[in-house]
Amino acid sequence: MRLLFYNIRYATGGKRLIFPWSGYLKKTSKNLRSIISFMKKLDPDIIGLAEVDAGSYRSQKKNQAQTIASALSHRHTYMSKYDKFSLAHMFPIMNKQGNAFLTKDSIENAKFHYFDKGVKRLVIQLELKDLTVFLVHLALGYRVRQHQLADLYSMVKGSKKPHIVAGDFNSRWGDREIKLFLAATGLTSADPSATPTYPSWKPKRQLDFILYSPHIKVTGFAMPRVTLSDHLPLVCDFEIKR
Repeated sequence: MRLLFYNIRYATGGKRLIFPWSGYLKKTSKNLRSIISFMKKLDPDIIGLAEVDAGSYRSQKKNQAQTIASALSHRHTYMSKYDKFSLAHMFPIMNKQGNAFLTKDSIENAKFHYFDKGVKRLVIQLELKDLTVFLVHLALGYRVRQHQLADLYSMVKGSKKPHIVAGDFNSRWGDREIKLFLAATGLTSADPSATPTYPSWKPKRQLDFILYSPHIKVTGFAMPRVTLSDHLPLVCDFEIKR
């Protein structure tokens, strides 16, 4: 199977910005078509997406996850990354920002968890026939991330199937920051070289990870050097051990 994780930055592009955050207000249709074309060439079985626009003016009121899924003939599940009771959920544009899973296989179940701390709190738990995949986008603050990792540990340890954790961990110190989490969960990084993933035009920090449990065998890992977002995409080929 092939898993693609990609923080697509709401399909607003991957160029370096003179004014921080200004790129997040751009229209997205043209770049989204390029992202879809890129994904078609990879032909992934499972796609985890961070920073998806669910229908603001940027995406012409269309859910990007649904648009991509339709183009790839995938099933999808989406949720806002902000708790509906949070302040962020009350603001235009922000209340259309979330994460999503796309998959060729039937989705047996999808659960949506929210961490107790942080602004970005969402964890999507995707249940397939023989596999569980967790999708995360952790907080920017170090202390809050550590609280979130503790909560994530409890979720992961409760999984009875072979499982994968994929996402943007926002780890400013790369894999050094999640070593305790890896040791506690028994997960392994699909990229033992700890390759930087951000920013895409000149990667310096390893923010994005694909982690897998012992019952999974990774047969290939790649990080295509594309600048359709400010993050590089992660591609992991794997088999489930019987």
